[in-house]
Amino acid sequence: MKRIFLVEDDKMIAKNLTLLLRSEGFIVIHASTREDALAAIEENKFDLSLVDISLPDGNGFTVCTEIKQKQEVPVIFLTASGDESSVVTGLNIGADDYITKPFRPRELIARIRTALRKRGNSSATFEICGLHVDITSGIVKKNGIEVFLSALEYRLLLLFINNPKTIITRGRLLDELWDASGEFVNDNTLTVYIKRLREKIEKEPASPEIILTVRGTGYRLGDGYVSE
Repeated sequence: MKRIFLVEDDKMIAKNLTLLLRSEGFIVIHASTREDALAAIEENKFDLSLVDISLPDGNGFTVCTEIKQKQEVPVIFLTASGDESSVVTGLNIGADDYITKPFRPRELIARIRTALRKRGNSSATFEICGLHVDITSGIVKKNGIEVFLSALEYRLLLLFINNPKTIITRGRLLDELWDASGEFVNDNTLTVYIKRLREKIEKEPASPEIILTVRGTGYRLGDGYVSE
């Protein structure tokens, strides 16, 4: 079972998150202050950390730095809505992702599982039909030329890369993408994003080889992918 380190000072949020994570099969270790968190890092091993940026005796940045120095695990920041400067600071010091409060439970679980899959994969690069994705740097290239994707387009691409043998339903895509980049994604806009992504990464967008449509169900990644 995966061990999640939760650093959150709000008792109600911490209680609800603990119940949610345990219901998903995770072991949860909780700390409510920066001081308690630093002590817990010395005494425990984790698979992933959820760290609130705002703590009563400091901030989560020092906790993130300490975690990264002691243990090679993903860190996801929990941040207040609209606090863009804190998000940038967190990512610059090594955080792997962030999620804005209030968040949907399924979105948080999706982010956690994605981060754990990335850590569990020895592969840092991925290739399919002339498309090269460096997951570590976030750089995407098509036939050697860099392709610039929006945050939501890149997250959409990663969903397929992280589930190469799975048919991903439209419902699941909506659940995992909704509000991921501050935008509301409904069924119509999902179709638009799939179309835009195909236009950027496919050789022939009208006859896709990378993101294939499974009629009546959803989409799947095409064959011929290689991870390294």
